Amino acid sequence: MSCHDVKMDDHVLEKTNKILLMGNPNVGKSIFFTKLTGIHAMSSNYAGTTVTFTEGRFTIGDKAYTLIDVPGTYSMNPTSEAEAVALRFMESGASAIICVLNASSLERNLTLAMEITKYNIPVIYTLNMMDVAKRHGVHINIKQLEHDLGAPVIETVAVKGRGLDELVNKLEVLLGDVEEGCYKKCHRCEGCPWTAAKEINNRVSTRNNPTPSFLDRLGDSMLKPFPGLPIALLILAILVIVVAFGGRGLRVPLIMLTDNLIIPFFRRIFEGIFAFFVSDGGQLSYNFLYYDNGFQTGLRILVDGTFQTVAVGDYAAVTGFASMLLNILIGEYGIFVISFQWIIALIFPYVLAFYIAITFLEDSGYLPRVSVLFDNIMRKLGVQGGSLIHVFLALGCAVPAILGSRTATTKKERLMIVAIVCFTIPCISQIGALIALMSAFSWWMTPLMVLFAICLFIVVAFTAGKILKGKVDPLILEVPNLLIPEPKAYFRKLMARMKHFLRDAEFPMLIAVLISALLAGTGVIGIIAQNSAVQYVVSSWLGMPEEAVISLILGIVRREMSVAPLLLLNLTHLQAFVAGVVSLMYLPCLSVFGIVAKEFKIRVALTIFLGTIVSAIFVGGLINQIANLFI
Repeated sequence: MSCHDVKMDDHVLEKTNKILLMGNPNVGKSIFFTKLTGIHAMSSNYAGTTVTFTEGRFTIGDKAYTLIDVPGTYSMNPTSEAEAVALRFMESGASAIICVLNASSLERNLTLAMEITKYNIPVIYTLNMMDVAKRHGVHINIKQLEHDLGAPVIETVAVKGRGLDELVNKLEVLLGDVEEGCYKKCHRCEGCPWTAAKEINNRVSTRNNPTPSFLDRLGDSMLKPFPGLPIALLILAILVIVVAFGGRGLRVPLIMLTDNLIIPFFRRIFEGIFAFFVSDGGQLSYNFLYYDNGFQTGLRILVDGTFQTVAVGDYAAVTGFASMLLNILIGEYGIFVISFQWIIALIFPYVLAFYIAITFLEDSGYLPRVSVLFDNIMRKLGVQGGSLIHVFLALGCAVPAILGSRTATTKKERLMIVAIVCFTIPCISQIGALIALMSAFSWWMTPLMVLFAICLFIVVAFTAGKILKGKVDPLILEVPNLLIPEPKAYFRKLMARMKHFLRDAEFPMLIAVLISALLAGTGVIGIIAQNSAVQYVVSSWLGMPEEAVISLILGIVRREMSVAPLLLLNLTHLQAFVAGVVSLMYLPCLSVFGIVAKEFKIRVALTIFLGTIVSAIFVGGLINQIANLFI
């Protein structure tokens, strides 16, 4: 099986034997895709996550097909780039269509079903979320619906796997009929699809008035200012606590693993290799500077074929290629030291804690409620509440958030989303590093950094709203049912997300580790730090130690790497907060720069690149200078 998450390409349109998975956002298409192909595609319980398409191999009988998860769309009359992609797929033709309908919101879903009939492609309908519909007292006459649509209709609960076997069997029969030339085309919708959808819904659907469940009442109350706002603040506080304390708890065993087992293991290996090649008759033949535990500087000397640690002042270090090489490998910034300390012990635990919390919020259907709840406030800042969905996406990674902005209906809204994400939203790796830095000094510094981030968000959104020309359309957003996530689907998605993170972030982080090891091990970082302009910016304006210059360099490669080196420095509370501010506002990593240049123009990417650097250093220095007036 194979899976691709790429931009629209003509070669995909020209593929034969493709089956399109169609439907409105939030109907469970990605879950169908995962179940049918075995590929762990992302499935979120809110609109806008599937802007690019996903494809996988799907075998029916002895024949292979390409199953394509088409971006969610409400209509074949596109109002966004995502819907335009869906239209292109429909116009390219297909062997069959699986159209997923939400049984609890049938009328709106039937509008798309009516428009699909115009393309004369064999279609099979799945009536998904039947458990939710029954809970709401909705009864659907399946036979009548099949008659009205002129195509098979299967009752399903995709998240629990119900009805999928019947779907595959009916699809096999449908494709067999097409091959044999005995497929009976369904009737085409004539006239207004909205009117036809309403008429069909009135014929096939009846609704009782059951007592709403606790989740239904809670979901409705979350949309109201009270108790919606207190609940939102409570959930935000819980999210911060889970990430901060959960990540810190996960760090403890990982630090013990890296510092007491993995790093000493590699040090013994390289010291043994080093001793073998440079020993001279059992006499001392080489010395090199050594950084014990990343903090205490000592000297490692070779005596009788083994290394011993002594104080720096006891011997004069002999510089040379061998010493430099060993420092690059296992010194304070050595490749086999910080690659484990930064990636495994620092970043990974906070990423895991964040995804545990945010995946639950996504699958429960809570995030769209936040967008509706804060829509009025966001409009005062110049952007609609739906942009908060992209903000939550950016907390994982800025790249999918920027790609997801294609669902925006105006250019101004897209540019505002990109500006907010790039200037104010740290990715989860960076969040973990910032929490580790702040919590190392005091418990109150993490909430203070969160408060600063919120203020920065407001300022940037308001400023971008005033500068950028154009309009922002009203919020049109489907609010899904509030649910308790199904455990198997939840953990499957959580594991898939962690795999995606390791796959996408591991290589850039290793590049940053290599750069830092080379800069520190060769002494280049010291040369850069001695430059008068650099000294003024880092030491005089920002009030940071000279060694902090490595953070500004590594931050270009990966955002979290602008924080990690700071954990090795002996900072004051003020220096730590200023460093956190600079890191929070600092330029997005190179992958974000590339995607902005690709989605917009290189001029936009360069403006963000330079704007984030200048604003980060200016605001960080301003805080330092003002604070020093009172300290």
